[in-house]
Amino acid sequence: MQFTSMILSNAEVSPGYWRMRVTAPQEFAAASPGQFVMLRVSGAIDPLLRRPFGIFDVGVHTPAQSGAVPQPFFEMLYRVVGKGTATLATLHGSDLLDILGPLGSGFNLGAADEEKLIVGGGVGLAPLYLLARELVKKSPVRLFAGGRTRDDILCITEFERLGVECYTATEDGSLGECGLVTEALIRRLDALQGRATIYACGPHGMLNAVANIAADRSIPCQVSLEGYMACGVGACLGCVAPGHGHSPETPDFRCVCTEGPVFESGELKWRD
Repeated sequence: MQFTSMILSNAEVSPGYWRMRVTAPQEFAAASPGQFVMLRVSGAIDPLLRRPFGIFDVGVHTPAQSGAVPQPFFEMLYRVVGKGTATLATLHGSDLLDILGPLGSGFNLGAADEEKLIVGGGVGLAPLYLLARELVKKSPVRLFAGGRTRDDILCITEFERLGVECYTATEDGSLGECGLVTEALIRRLDALQGRATIYACGPHGMLNAVANIAADRSIPCQVSLEGYMACGVGACLGCVAPGHGHSPETPDFRCVCTEGPVFESGELKWRD
């Protein structure tokens, strides 16, 4: 659905990273973990195209004034990387956005009797909070959050409040372990007793590593791809990713916005 949304809050939560809360229709409460929206500033023609953003959280906002009607909302995490996100960072409460969503296919929550291992970093954590909020209702959940520096580790306190056990790793050692977050994931898998499913979102290199780790151990793994999108509805085919059987002789592409953004890792082609 397409709707006009009003900004409720827009704050920098770490250098270069912002968290925005906006109003939403009642129907938006049914958004699935892993879905996304396509957004542009209302009335703006530059940038012309919408931008995709993962849904961080959904809920109901209760205004401070007495007698005010509770307002459904959703939240996004974003990083300022270009003109579109730089414009978003200048917006304030009551500014309006033109939004299309929720879109795409989200995560499969899987069986309750298995451990859930979530891997992400930076804005890759955006679709993983809502996922964790649903998973903890039935399963033990562990989060492995990684980044180059502590600035890339976002909203860990919110995950901990859900009851998620959190592990952090940074390449410069400024927060948590010094190294790659996949090293902590491997140690957990080596100690694992019972079944598990891995969920991941983040930079392609991290997803590639997680997919290979899961394949080596025959563990189910779902990945949410980050990509540039122009339409969000499969019309432009500008966000395709190579499928497992892709080659120059036999092209195999998956449309991220409609078939994804969440895929079983085995559906996609990765580097060895």
